[in-house]
Amino acid sequence: MLKTMEYMERYKFEQFTMCYEPSVGLKAFIAIHSTTLGPSSGGVRIWPHPTEEDAIMDALRLARAMTYKSAVAGIPLGGGKGLIWADSRKDKNEAMLRAFGRFVDTLGGRYITTEDVGMTPRDLEHIAQETKYVVGLPRTMGGSGDTSEMTGLGLYLGMKACAKELWGSDSLAGKTIAMQGFGNVGRNTAYHLVKEGVKLVVADFYQPATEVANSLGATIVKPEEIYDQKADIFSPCALGAVINDNTIKRIKAPIICGGANNQLAEERHGEQLHQMGVLYAPDYVVNAGGIINASCEVGVTYNPDRAKEITQRIYDTTLKVFQTSKDEKIPTSVAADRMAERRIAATRNIKPMKRAEH
Repeated sequence: MLKTMEYMERYKFEQFTMCYEPSVGLKAFIAIHSTTLGPSSGGVRIWPHPTEEDAIMDALRLARAMTYKSAVAGIPLGGGKGLIWADSRKDKNEAMLRAFGRFVDTLGGRYITTEDVGMTPRDLEHIAQETKYVVGLPRTMGGSGDTSEMTGLGLYLGMKACAKELWGSDSLAGKTIAMQGFGNVGRNTAYHLVKEGVKLVVADFYQPATEVANSLGATIVKPEEIYDQKADIFSPCALGAVINDNTIKRIKAPIICGGANNQLAEERHGEQLHQMGVLYAPDYVVNAGGIINASCEVGVTYNPDRAKEITQRIYDTTLKVFQTSKDEKIPTSVAADRMAERRIAATRNIKPMKRAEH
């Protein structure tokens, strides 16, 4: 594994901030990958990584993914990520969140935070007491609300685009989808799927999540069994790096399309899926609904219709990724990267206009 500075140099990061406030138990990191397209933005995740190195690398990888996610989605944001190194179920408290908000504020708008794993809209309210650089606040506060609702819609549309590409029709009726993780994103995706007549197979470590899935008619399996399910779509909706050397040959579905970030443990796994003939929908393409929703309150009054309109473009964007993959004879993961990099490069090359002389 690359060391922190080596990783930042290879992938051209702009900034990495370590945040420490022992009085409230805060140990956190803020990674800013790029501000070429606009201020960096990405959720703050609360997660008890086993080591500091794991926590730092997670923040860096997620920040880079946010750059590509916003670039492909066509929104005016760069990529950043916050990570509080803690257990949200035991350690999270108002003082910790407000302390994190103060660190966000010191960056002067270079990083705009929002909700991620381990966070709730209520938690964002605490952060907003210390900084204005927060999106995804409750709609009663003028914000865009729960980002997982739009993420679920976008993921559902990404699945339909996969169906269109592989089977010629975007109907999912009668298909079986194996969903790994049934948190906010999985649940909001499932609402759309159930209405269309999809059969769900779900695995989650937490009983409350499986109870919700069961109420929707899903078949529940043990977490370690989800890779082996016979399904039309495998949908990773938990944490990243689940497509790896140990799992990739166990997945029986011809399509992988999920809401988790950084699903490929290494870039070579995208190439491996391509060689296996598995249609992979790059995660940051299909799960962009949340950041799209949040972007619609940056500098403007939030309009839910506008957020939905942009999120619905995920269907066409996903098909464009597949077409680029075929045209350039490259894996879909590489095709998505190239689309993002081309937009970033084109924007970076815009020359400032000369001021008129009077």
